[in-house]
Parts: sequence; C-alpha cells; structure tokens
Amino acid sequence: MNLPNREIKDINNIAVIGAGLMGHGIAQEFACAGYRVCLHDITDDLLHNAREQVGRNLKLLAEHGIIEQTSIPETLQHIQTTTKLSAAVETADYVVEAVTENLPLKQQIFEKLDNLCQLHTILASNTTALMPSQIGLNTKRTDKILNTHYFNPPYLIPLVELIRSSNTSDETVSVTFDLLTAIGKTPAIIEKEALGFVGPRLQAALIREAFAIVEQGIASAETVDLVVRNSFGRRLSVAGPFEVFELAGWDLVLAAFEELYKDLNSSHDINPLLQEMVDSGKLGVKSGEGFYQWTDERQQTLRDKMSQALIHAMKEDE
Repeated sequence: MNLPNREIKDINNIAVIGAGLMGHGIAQEFACAGYRVCLHDITDDLLHNAREQVGRNLKLLAEHGIIEQTSIPETLQHIQTTTKLSAAVETADYVVEAVTENLPLKQQIFEKLDNLCQLHTILASNTTALMPSQIGLNTKRTDKILNTHYFNPPYLIPLVELIRSSNTSDETVSVTFDLLTAIGKTPAIIEKEALGFVGPRLQAALIREAFAIVEQGIASAETVDLVVRNSFGRRLSVAGPFEVFELAGWDLVLAAFEELYKDLNSSHDINPLLQEMVDSGKLGVKSGEGFYQWTDERQQTLRDKMSQALIHAMKEDE
C-alpha cells in the first residue's frame, strides 16, 4: 500500500513503552511540548512511580525558571498511562520503546508494535548500543524503524542520537529529526549503523582506559575523576574533541600521541578489574559501594550537583 508522505504536522499522539529510568523522562519531554502521550509499563505501580517522578522533575525545572509553575498540571494531564500495550499504541503516530537493554525483548516488543500500530506509525528505540536493523528484524515496516538514543537524564541533556539502518527511509529520518527539534532536543543523525553509535563508543573508550590506569596502579579511581573533572572535562562542556585539538594543531597532536598510542589499552576483553568489581557485588550506588562508599546523603549530593550543572547549562543555551 502506498501511503502519503508524512510530515511533523501529522504527528499528534505519542506512545512511550517503558516508564523506567529513561521512559518517564522521554514522555515528559513530549508532554511539555504539548503532545498527547500514552505511557505504558507492565504494572500500575511502575506507572504511578513514573508519574510521581515526572512531577518531581517538573517541579525542579519550575524552581529554576526553566518552565512555569502553572504549566505543571497541564503537562501532567498530557500523560496518560496504561498497562495494556494495544491501548497505548492504537492511535499513536510515533512510538518510543524504552525498555531494558535486551535484544530478544526489544525484538518481541517491536514485532507486537508492528501488528498493533497504524501503518504510518514510526517506531523508535531508545537503546544504548543495539542497532535498528537488529531490533526491527521481525517487522514488516523496516523503513519506519530507527533508534533515538537519549542521554540520562533525558529532560536535562539536549542531545538525541538518531540512528538509521540501511532500510530506514529518508522520510522517517526527516520526520523524526523535525519532531525532536520541535520539542527542544538537539538531534544528531548517525549515518551508519555501528554498535554504540557515537556517544556510547566514546564513553566506552574513556572508561576502558580509566580502568586500565587504575588496574596498572598508575593512579587511583579518585585521582582519575579529579583529573577529568578539573581538566579536559571542563573544555569538553563547551567544545568537542575535534574543535579542541584543532585549536592546538594536528601536528602537535601527532607528535604528542605518536608514542602514547602504543601504550594505551586496546584490549577487546572486559578489564579484569571491572569483572572483579561486578563479581564481588561492588556495583556502585545500587549496592552502596564501588570505588567509593555511597551513603544516601553522598549520592543525593552528587545527583543534585549534576542536576544543578545541567540546569545551568540549559539556561546558558537559552
């Protein structure tokens, strides 16, 4: 069946599948922009918790003048919830899947969505590393499937990586790009499928070297964090790596890295220190211990500090 070309004006109803860490924030973003959103998860308790978290997020934004306090009730009214998948997506023009990073689960959900959604509906996956061609493998609308990778917390970080497969149509990419732009996001089109896209690949490279530095006894985890926070981390908040090094000059970069590259970690295996941390149950905040001891007060202090910095950056961008 030949369907007419879709445009952003044709997108009215949004469905978000998965109300957890990322899903509730993604739903919040669309609701703040005035879209009707149906948020789905498997239990009413999860959905109740998600609505409460959205309310807290909106209150934080209002306290800092990002949104009007009076807009909070209307925004919350834009978000409906349901535990029934068919009800969530029956009128949706655009669906974002935000469940756990599990390929068989995502494939199963996309197969169901393919059967439940209208023919024109675009299906997007918020995934950190999986490729859209894998996720949509069992669907009949591979031209309308792509990844939209948000960064946590999605309501404070503007970038969304937009990843297409070889089957994703230009129309799907264009509509999604325009939609994300319209709700205030900064979409970045990734032209070629690759595990981890751009952001997660760069983060993975950094943390691989960070673990190697600690494992080899070069410096402690605390020192690594101190160095990053107080040096190039500050530069990277205003300029990307190519911009930074072009200021220095690639001849100087070549001279500096010629020997260093030989000594950097390039292993394809998981660092044994990372494996040891997981095996011993030192998972970080969720277990109360990692490289640091995490009391409730300490983790809340860090979360507040990060939120304040991200909110300040949002105001700077206005």
